[in-house]
Amino acid sequence: MGLLDALLGGPKVLPVHVDDGNFDDEVLRSDLPVMLDVWGPDCAPCRQMEPVVMRIAGRYQGRVKVAELNAAAAPRTVRRLGVRGTPTLVFYRNRAEIGRVVGYRGEGFLDELFRAELLGDDAGRTARG
Repeated sequence: MGLLDALLGGPKVLPVHVDDGNFDDEVLRSDLPVMLDVWGPDCAPCRQMEPVVMRIAGRYQGRVKVAELNAAAAPRTVRRLGVRGTPTLVFYRNRAEIGRVVGYRGEGFLDELFRAELLGDDAGRTARG
């Protein structure tokens, strides 16, 4: 990481875009654990979550796949997942859903969840340095 990246908070990593056509390939067939951010275009808490999701994507790049799904553009997948509100974060490990949270969540909460549930304590400790 260069000086500019360090000053700006690290390199920008975009979440993987998921829709009705690629959900199975990107989420259910992923070899990595997955955090799926289901968001809505008119959702204020979703806009608040966006920078958090971006930072988490960069921090865990290569260890957790961070994906995003626009609920308005993927109605079949939203129904299939039973999502009733946004933002909803759905977590997958070993190709199975292991949990979900609805509403805004901060980085500290997500870091702890990643360490405890997606990566295990040893892998999570290396994320903080």
